Amino acid sequence: MDRIAKTVLMMRSNPQNIRFTDLCLVCDYYFGPARHKGSSHRIYKTPWQGDPRINIQNDKGKAKAYQVKQVLKAIGILEVNHDTEG
Repeated sequence: MDRIAKTVLMMRSNPQNIRFTDLCLVCDYYFGPARHKGSSHRIYKTPWQGDPRINIQNDKGKAKAYQVKQVLKAIGILEVNHDTEG
């Protein structure tokens, strides 16, 4: 199992204990490079209408749990859309 898949599994099992750098790797993989990289925030564009962004924040080296859950939800949407297209 590769690093991205392992991190996503860890995100699902324990969203409170995810390193910010690991969440960045997952977001880079699924959404491409961040369109904004601040000192503590990164913003990623999503390919659907509505609120097309993922905003994650570094909290002393950890990702915020609610943002990890938002990323998981966005990954779920991507996977559903990919499954219905193919």
